[in-house]
Amino acid sequence: MTIPHSFNCTISGRKLTIETGKFANQANAAVTVQYGDTVVLVTACTSPQPREGVDFLPLTVDYEERLYAAGKIPGGFIRREGRPSEEATLTSRLTDRPLRPLLPKQWRREIQLVITVLSADRENDPDTLSIIGGSAALSISEIPFYGPVGAVHVGYIKDELVLNPTMPQMEESTLNLVVVSTKDAVVMLEAAANNISHEVVSRAIEFGHNANRQLIDLQEDMKKVCGKPKEEVPIVEISLELKSAVYAVVEKKLAKALKHSVKNQREEALNEIKQELINSLGDSYPEADMLCYLDNIIKEKIRETILEKGERVSGRSLDQVRPISCEVGLLPRVHGSALFTRGETQVLTITTLGSIKKEQQLDGLGIEETKRFMHHYNFPPFSTGEVKRVGTPSRRSIGHGALAERALVPVMPPDNDFPYTIRLVSEVLSSSGSTSMASACASSLSLMDAGIPIKAAVAGISIGLVTGENGEYVLLTDIEGLEDNYGDMDFKVAGTEQGITAIQMDTKIKGLTLEIIGKTLVQANQARLIILSEMRKAISTSRSEMSQYAPRMYKLEIPQDKVGSIIGPGGKTIRSIIEETNTTVDINNEGIAFIGSTNAESAKKAIKMIEDLIRDVEVGSIYTGKVTRIMTFGAFVEILPGKEGLVHISELADYRVDRVEDVVKVGDEITVKVIEIDSQGRINLSRQAIFEKATSSSAIMKKDYSSNRPFKNKRDFRSQHRQRPTESKRRYS
Repeated sequence: MTIPHSFNCTISGRKLTIETGKFANQANAAVTVQYGDTVVLVTACTSPQPREGVDFLPLTVDYEERLYAAGKIPGGFIRREGRPSEEATLTSRLTDRPLRPLLPKQWRREIQLVITVLSADRENDPDTLSIIGGSAALSISEIPFYGPVGAVHVGYIKDELVLNPTMPQMEESTLNLVVVSTKDAVVMLEAAANNISHEVVSRAIEFGHNANRQLIDLQEDMKKVCGKPKEEVPIVEISLELKSAVYAVVEKKLAKALKHSVKNQREEALNEIKQELINSLGDSYPEADMLCYLDNIIKEKIRETILEKGERVSGRSLDQVRPISCEVGLLPRVHGSALFTRGETQVLTITTLGSIKKEQQLDGLGIEETKRFMHHYNFPPFSTGEVKRVGTPSRRSIGHGALAERALVPVMPPDNDFPYTIRLVSEVLSSSGSTSMASACASSLSLMDAGIPIKAAVAGISIGLVTGENGEYVLLTDIEGLEDNYGDMDFKVAGTEQGITAIQMDTKIKGLTLEIIGKTLVQANQARLIILSEMRKAISTSRSEMSQYAPRMYKLEIPQDKVGSIIGPGGKTIRSIIEETNTTVDINNEGIAFIGSTNAESAKKAIKMIEDLIRDVEVGSIYTGKVTRIMTFGAFVEILPGKEGLVHISELADYRVDRVEDVVKVGDEITVKVIEIDSQGRINLSRQAIFEKATSSSAIMKKDYSSNRPFKNKRDFRSQHRQRPTESKRRYS
């Protein structure tokens, strides 16, 4: 029987505990990580045999949100968890990205990490616990691992760096930075920020890196006590004979092929080299081995040229941004559109506006329950000239969409000032490096084209890295496809002219020094300013008016005690307003009603109906209403929506009425006056009072008219005695 072991330390005043030996003992390794009342279970398993036909590390990370962790029952018909939420997918990626470069690239046996959230206190985010648990499980397993790593959140609240702020505290922070590092280097960064300077970000990264050392020490203690013996890393045998043979065939043509600045021409030239290689050596060596060595030679050639000569594949200088072009207003019927092209990377982004009712409902473990701003990223196969299956969004597409979304959130107008649901869709039309940052640029342009009053334009850039054997390195601004594929880093930075709004950094090596990170942030800032200046040439500020096809939202404040009147029993009243006016009506918890419609007249009609509902009936006021019921003693009239009063039979006319039906019927519209509201709130109305008022007004007008024309009286008097023709003598034409 396995003996449980527990290890703990204090991080930011809260106890963090890693325990093993209690759960899931059939896995290669299993740990629980607890921080506050948040608990995650992390298991690591590896297959006994290598996976056939793969030339990469087969690592899978699955993050499983269980809503029971927060005391919730899932929504939907079947009441159980289904496909992973967007947040779960992003946390899977967040865990995968720092651990993958610390596993041996030659490993071909499948590795699966499964993270299950068992308890969530909604104060301590389980995402960093997932990374810590993954690192701990790999550290004590037999799987070779070049860790462990620590992972922390760093906030910036009231100009102070805060380690692991609680989730409510993070609402007040202008920075939400995840730092993952080994003892010596930073392995991964992920950040959302509100126009933070690169100097503050650099300090925050160092702050998080130093804090991680305590978590690393904890895992190393655990490894000494519970760690299993590590298996040998597979050795890939290098055939010098095959490598020499491949090099001899491709040497002369390879350098020329790599000098093509146009991606399609370069790929066509490389394909010709591959075919020539197969034709020349196909009878002597396996095709897969030949192509593998060719790929290694291409990688060596590109890296060598960059490090030794400072020359890039496209011929650009190391800090040069590719040519940029921007267009807005391309599509006639959409609410906003923009096309952003940087080199051979091209993204079209479309903006759609909707009512508040269209906001996304979040059924997860976080503190947010709805989301009104969404950015979705699509990466069709034609963008790389390939034929592939088109299906649901991949993890990569979800991650890229979320990154651009985070970059834009700080510049979006407040919900109360701009009460719309906003959806952006970025369609990648051509891909050759950093389509996620191109999506951020295109989205910013599209928002301005739609007339959404964003605070500032946002642009993004990706910085690459090539390292040498003796510590030398080169940073590359605006990396394209081959540089991304054969380089060591993809460091994406987005922001405005004022500062950084989003960061995502991944490496293929075992981490970066703080020096490299600091220089990267400076170089990214310079490139971002260049891109923003090009974007301003297309559109510099948001349009003053929205598209004629976009819905218009109107805001109306409702007294809290009147909200129920608008909604009605079971929502009957509000539904009737929506159906009758063809508008959308949403009321928030503060009692503010948002009325949306593409037709101004429809919106005005809905507003009037709502104003009538919240209007109080006053004695002496006159209303035009509809007869709803007829009784023997009178008629009930709806003078305001949902508010009826009684017109007694004696008040129906200025003469005696024997039967109510002789004067009015159900559905008639009549004008009445409120003559009394009794102690029980019952409203008494009078139609007779309207007639009396009209008669009185008529008499006054007649008197005034006569007094102004004194001779009129005599003429009128004489006319009364004038002989009129009898009925038989009248003439008809």
